Amino acid sequence: MKLEHLNSLYSLVKSSSLYGRYITNSDIEKCLEKFPQSIVSVIGKSVENRPIYSVEFGAGPNKVLLWSQMHGNESTTTKALFDCFNLFLTNNDIPNSILEACTLMVIPILNPDGAERYTRVNANDVDLNRDAQHLSQPESKVLRSVFDSFKPDYCFNLHGQRTIYNVGESNVSSTLSFLSPSQDNERSLTANRKAAMHIISKINDALQVEIPNGIARYDDGFNLNCVGDTFQNLGVATLLYEAGHLPNDYNREEVRRLMFSAILTGLYAISKGVDESDYQNYFSIPENDKRFYDIIIRNAKLDEAIDDNVNIAILYREELINGKVAFIPVIESISDLKNHFGHKEIDAKGGIVKSVENSVLKTTYEIDFVLVNNEKIALKPLKN
Repeated sequence: MKLEHLNSLYSLVKSSSLYGRYITNSDIEKCLEKFPQSIVSVIGKSVENRPIYSVEFGAGPNKVLLWSQMHGNESTTTKALFDCFNLFLTNNDIPNSILEACTLMVIPILNPDGAERYTRVNANDVDLNRDAQHLSQPESKVLRSVFDSFKPDYCFNLHGQRTIYNVGESNVSSTLSFLSPSQDNERSLTANRKAAMHIISKINDALQVEIPNGIARYDDGFNLNCVGDTFQNLGVATLLYEAGHLPNDYNREEVRRLMFSAILTGLYAISKGVDESDYQNYFSIPENDKRFYDIIIRNAKLDEAIDDNVNIAILYREELINGKVAFIPVIESISDLKNHFGHKEIDAKGGIVKSVENSVLKTTYEIDFVLVNNEKIALKPLKN
């Protein structure tokens, strides 16, 4: 399956009604209404009684369970799923080959209350990805019930990650990240873990063409409270997908397209047959590190009386305001930052950097603009 072919199809199947970071049940319901109702089901309710939907495709022998927005503020993979759905509903060689080999059970928004609030947690302030053992929340029970009844051969656990991640020790942003979770404290290389590693290797091989060196993997420390670790522990090959960041793509629309390709590539690898002995290339993928800030202002002076230059690191806090996600610049660190990178870097060239009110900058300050050598510079991301 050629990446160029997927890119050519993408513009035809992209769900234009889903855009940006704030995606809720109300958004996906408009899409689901247009689907054959035979493939759409309500499989449960959230804490606040919002429906949790599933969509089914295919009739093949390989059963694949996919779920997104377990964390309500991680919507990129949900958008990508609906782009995949539109492709599945066409008569095309790619979906035909996947759906003849696979049966897909997809939960596009597992945490609709968190999606509504744009929060990681559900309405009871519980992280569903730490509730795999207690199953204390209705959303956790829904996912486990589907897992038990559907009996998947593979699971795709779809998430989104912050802008802070880089690949290995490089200054390349982790645009996509993956993990074959451990299933025990010894991190044993079991058959199902190797199967997940094989699929991830195939995804990495395909996507490196477009985002060279932009793919990372997570550390595989074991935590049975996490859903992926639990499902792996139960003997089902489980893949963690994480949608990351590209410069100036704060709405995650370019990453959405890449995730569309990554999901389809993973399914296509399953459809062609998974070789559990062919997993070693997984370990050639560098691990994630946390060395990025959204902005770094380099070589700055905070006060004319101080000779030493400093670097100022700014991270965006995502906040839901009037139904839209706002990116609030917050000063995270003032230090040398020599081993860190900014998605945007500003060189103050030894000049004074201060707020537009002429106050000295300090950590934790929210600040939309700075004066760099008396030039006003906006810190919020450009709209894309």
